[in-house]
Amino acid sequence: MLKLSAQWQNAIHAEGEKAYPNECCGVLLGAFFDDDRIDEYRLVENIIPINNAREQTEQYHRFKIEPEDLMRAEKEAKAQKREVLGFYHSHPDHPARPSEYDRNNAFPFYSYIIVSVEKGKAAELTSWRLTDDRKEFLEELVQEEK
Repeated sequence: MLKLSAQWQNAIHAEGEKAYPNECCGVLLGAFFDDDRIDEYRLVENIIPINNAREQTEQYHRFKIEPEDLMRAEKEAKAQKREVLGFYHSHPDHPARPSEYDRNNAFPFYSYIIVSVEKGKAAELTSWRLTDDRKEFLEELVQEEK
């Protein structure tokens, strides 16, 4: 499960709308909770918007995070005493479901938030985790953190 406050959900929606008709992207920072007394979950405590480094002609349906940007995000997570939980990106005028391209370029373990942006307005937000064998994404419950 991924816990996401309205603040961070709104921020991801705003990033998707700002980037439209192209894809936005960014990094999710927070904490992992895995305890015998509670269910495993991930708590998003911050996001880092990243400039989509994909060629301009491809940004409408692809995103790319440069290694330098990922390293900067990892350093920022460490400075904040947080972990990189995963990534977010938008799907302009497409459902908030991972594409085959998304699956081929993802890694197990991370959460992948996708927000659908329909005609410039953010719509459905979902989260996904890639199976260890990398064959499929499984939808991850997103719960609003109060």
